Amino acid sequence: MPDFSLHLIDIIVIAVYIVVILWIGFWVSKNTDDTEDYFLAGRSLTWYLIGFSLLASNMSSTSLIGMAGSAYGTGISVFNYEWMAAIILVFFTIFLLPLLLKSGVFTMPEFLERRFDRRSRYYFSGFTIMGNIFIDTAGALYAGALVIFLLYPEVPFALSVIILAILAGAYTILGGLKAVVYTDTIQAVLLLFGAFLISALAFNQIGSWEAVTTGVDDGMLNLMKPADDPFLPWPGLLFGVPLLGFYFWCTNQFMVQRVLGAKSLDHGRWGALFAGFLKLPILFIMVLPGIFALLIYPDLPTMEGFTPDLIFPVLLFDLLPIGLRGLILVALIAAIMSSIDSTLNSASTLVTMDFAKPLKPEWGEKQLLMAGRVTTFVFMIIAAAWAPMITNFPSLWEYLQSILAYQSPPFVAAFLVGIFWAGANRKAAFWGLLGGHIASAGLFVANMVFGVIDIHFLYVAPILFVVSVSLMIIISLVTETKQSREDIEGFLWTKDSYDEETKELAEKPWYKNYRVQSVIILIITAALVIWFW
Repeated sequence: MPDFSLHLIDIIVIAVYIVVILWIGFWVSKNTDDTEDYFLAGRSLTWYLIGFSLLASNMSSTSLIGMAGSAYGTGISVFNYEWMAAIILVFFTIFLLPLLLKSGVFTMPEFLERRFDRRSRYYFSGFTIMGNIFIDTAGALYAGALVIFLLYPEVPFALSVIILAILAGAYTILGGLKAVVYTDTIQAVLLLFGAFLISALAFNQIGSWEAVTTGVDDGMLNLMKPADDPFLPWPGLLFGVPLLGFYFWCTNQFMVQRVLGAKSLDHGRWGALFAGFLKLPILFIMVLPGIFALLIYPDLPTMEGFTPDLIFPVLLFDLLPIGLRGLILVALIAAIMSSIDSTLNSASTLVTMDFAKPLKPEWGEKQLLMAGRVTTFVFMIIAAAWAPMITNFPSLWEYLQSILAYQSPPFVAAFLVGIFWAGANRKAAFWGLLGGHIASAGLFVANMVFGVIDIHFLYVAPILFVVSVSLMIIISLVTETKQSREDIEGFLWTKDSYDEETKELAEKPWYKNYRVQSVIILIITAALVIWFW
C-alpha cells in the first residue's frame, strides 16, 4: 500500500501554490470596478483562457477523482461522457453561442426571459443556484476532503471541507470571474501535466498494452455497453448522455459564464472548441489509469475505508517521488478548487443579476458588487455543510449524474425548442418547465425512494425531455402568444443567419474558421470511439 505522508518539500510546494492563488485574487480585485468586470471579466477573455478555464472547472471532482474510480469499477465506458462533450461543444458553437453573445446577456436565465418571460428566468435561475450549491460545489468539496482524508485520517471530514471552501471562496470573493479564469488556467496546466505523468508512470509499471488487454476483462476496455448494463447502457448513451451534456455545457451558468465573457464571437467559439479538443486525451490520462490500477493493486478493495473514488490519490502517492508528489498534489487540489470557485462565482452572478438587480433597481454598482461577494460567502457555507452528505451515495460520479438526470431535461427542452421554433410561447415555456419537474418528482419518488419502478437515470432524462417538449408544443398550439417575430428574432437560430455567416467565414483563413476546427474535432472523436468500440 502507498505511504500517504507528505515530506517537508511537498508541504512547501503546496503552501507556495496557495499563496500565489490568493495573491492573484487580491491583484485582480484591485481592477474590479463594476458588475461586468466582476461577473464577466469585462468581456475581455481570449480563447485559450476560456478553453483552459472550461476544462479546469469541469475536470475537478468528476475527473481526477470520479473518472479513475469509475474506470476501476466499471471500465472505460465513463469516457463516453467526455467524447460526447466534444460533440456537444461543436453543436453549441454553431447554434446557441452566437445568440448568447449577440444578446449581451449576463446569465442563461436572462436569455430565457428575453426569449419567453420573467417567470421562466426566475424558475431556471432558482434551480441553477440550487444545482451550483448542492451538486457542483458540494461535489468538489467532497472530492477534496477525500484527499485530505488520505493524508490526515485523524482530521474530521467536515473540517477538511471547511478548509477547502475557505481557500477557494477567498479569491473568488475578491476577484470574481477574472480571478477564477486566471487561476483556472494555471490549474488546468498543472492538471494536464499531473494526469499525464501519473498515467505514464502507471503504464510503465505494467510494461505493455498487451499486458493491459490480457490482464483485464474484455468488456472493461469497450466504450459500448449492452442495453442492460447497470452503469452506461448504449440507449442511455444515445438518448440520455447528450441531454445531460447539453445542460452542463450549453445552459449551465457554471460553465457558460466563461464564454459569455469572451472578447468576441470568434474567441468564444475557439475557446469552446479548444475545451472540446482538450476533452479527448482524457481517455489516456484520466480514465485508463483506473484500468492500470486494477493490475497494479489487485488487493486494494481490502483496504479499510476503500471506495473507488480513492484510486487516483492512491496512484499519486504510490508512484511519485517526494517533491514531485507535492507538485501533483497541487494539481489535484487545483482541479478541485477550480470547480469550487467557478460554481460559487456562478451562483453569486445568478443571485445578483437575476434577483437583486431586477428587485432593487436603485442599487448602484458598488451595492451589486457587495451583494455578489456576500452571496459567494453564504453559498460557500451552505455547500460546505451539504458536502458530507454525499458519502451516502455509492460514488461521487453516480451522485453527480443521477441528480442531473432528474433536474436538467426540462431546461434543455426550453432552450432547444425556444431557439429552433418561433411558435413556442411564454405560457408553454413556463408550464413545460413546471410540468417536466412534476413528472421528475414523481419518477424520483417512485424510483429512488420507494423502489416501485427501476429506471436507469440515463433513461429518466429522455423521458422527462419528451414530457417537457410535448407540453411546450401542445400548449403553444392551443394558446395565443403576444410575442411578435421581431421581438424574439435575436433569440432564434435561422438558416438565413447561417448563410450570412458562411459568407463572412469565406474571408477567413481556414485555421481561423470554426467550422473547419469543428470537423477536425469530430474526426478525432470518431477515430477514438471506433478504436475502443
